[in-house]
Amino acid sequence: MFKNVFGRFWAFWGLLSFMVTFIIIFLPSMASHLFRDEKKGQAYFIKVSKSWMQVWLLLIGCPLKIRGKEHFKSGSNYIVVFNHNALLDVPLSAPFVPGANKTIAKSSFAKFPVFGLFYKRGAVLVNRKDEKSRVKSFEEMKEVLRLGLHMCIYPEGTRNRSKEPLKPFYDGAFKLAVESGKEIIPCIITGTRKAMPIHKPFYLWPTRLGMDFLEPVSPNGKTSKQINQEVFELMLNGYRLRINEV
Repeated sequence: MFKNVFGRFWAFWGLLSFMVTFIIIFLPSMASHLFRDEKKGQAYFIKVSKSWMQVWLLLIGCPLKIRGKEHFKSGSNYIVVFNHNALLDVPLSAPFVPGANKTIAKSSFAKFPVFGLFYKRGAVLVNRKDEKSRVKSFEEMKEVLRLGLHMCIYPEGTRNRSKEPLKPFYDGAFKLAVESGKEIIPCIITGTRKAMPIHKPFYLWPTRLGMDFLEPVSPNGKTSKQINQEVFELMLNGYRLRINEV
């Protein structure tokens, strides 16, 4: 009983602190549009976002430990794929990827007043129900990679509501790797399932969080389905290992 009451109270605190800190960083983040160079502007935007998230995670009692940043080689950009257990994954992922990046994201969230402007700045938008939108977003993701930015993707598509560690992956990220020739860096996010259980609406629990970047996976000589299977197995094994350690 106490845990349920506190979890909902803490969710209210989490939402309130998120909104207040967002108001503080909104204008500094929008200054990223002043950069003529898209990569530099996006790098600045990510730095502001990271500073925001570092403060917010501290306020909600969810310290984050990051491992594997050494896998990002200077001068290279990657397709970064994440598992997806909770809404909390979204503000974690892109800000803590080393370097300028964009995330594939639902176009519907861009309609929110004010926040939609911030959301659009960090994303390639897609309406998954619209074939033209999916095709357009795929071309935009290739352009993001061409500009030297990382492209962040959740290959499960939506949050994992099952009891399994991972849902089957869609092929989009892996087709992108084949067409662009860019390596994939898998990232395992842990702790968010406990902090924000998917079957408990409006609930947040202070929890230690983790992000583990794994070694890059090369697309050379492989089909998208082969890369899909390879990355899935790497992330599944890594997730189980990290959870067992906790």
